[in-house]
Amino acid sequence: MNEPFTHGGSSRRGGDWGGSNIWEAMEQLRSSFSPKQPFRMNRGDVRAGILTLLAEAPMHGYQIIQEIEERSGGSWKPSPGSVYPTLQLLTDEGLISAESSSGRKTYSLTVAGREQVESDPESNAPWESASRREAPRAANLAKAGIELAQAASQVGRSGSKEQIAEAVTVLEETKRKLYSILAQD
Repeated sequence: MNEPFTHGGSSRRGGDWGGSNIWEAMEQLRSSFSPKQPFRMNRGDVRAGILTLLAEAPMHGYQIIQEIEERSGGSWKPSPGSVYPTLQLLTDEGLISAESSSGRKTYSLTVAGREQVESDPESNAPWESASRREAPRAANLAKAGIELAQAASQVGRSGSKEQIAEAVTVLEETKRKLYSILAQD
């Protein structure tokens, strides 16, 4: 079992195949699914989020960004590059108004903006529906990926040269199948 074998161009012993690398890979996998990992929301969600927050109280752009991040538990922090153009668009549409004070613009809903928020309650609080929709799915995928990495690590530590080669083949096939899932869109 401790015979040298070549994997990835380097010679290693069966019991010392670079196990620290698998732990680094597992940590990278785990961190990629961190609950604080931002996920993308579409422009309509930024718009709905802004309108929802302004229905509660007037705010400036930075407050809106902070409030969305806080309410989403840190999983969604819209960039200024998505918030400020949306604020300008909503102003141009007459749904919000801006008042300058101490060098800052404070935004509030107009009557038309309040009517739109009240007429479409389904679009309110997009951070809540996104958190419920995305977090469990990502958590399940992370858990499955970590368990797969742990099994691969065990084969690497304890397996024969042939078993390791077979495990590599299985993992490569699994990778292809995962990418084919994305290709189905």
